[in-house]
Amino acid sequence: MNDKPSEEEAKSKLLEYRNSIDNIDAAVISMLAERFKITQKVGVYKAQHNLPPSDKARESEQIARLRKLSEEAQLDPDFSEKFLDFIIEEVIHHHKKIRGGEE
Repeated sequence: MNDKPSEEEAKSKLLEYRNSIDNIDAAVISMLAERFKITQKVGVYKAQHNLPPSDKARESEQIARLRKLSEEAQLDPDFSEKFLDFIIEEVIHHHKKIRGGEE
């Protein structure tokens, strides 16, 4: 008995996987857009109340929380931390722009 799928079955399965990836990518982008809408509001609030664009204590808490969530989800915590670092960097950049480029 041959357990190897036919070429057509293999292509169909690959397409199924790729469609799932495309759907997940769309959801990730949508969620990032929502996240940045809220962080823009935070940036405006910080600027209005003369608060610094970054909050190292909050960032550390978020990284620790994300690392724990990653471990629970069996995702590499180092990858997740790099991903969050990138997002935080972008958020701080936006907050500085909102504030007028001030440090």
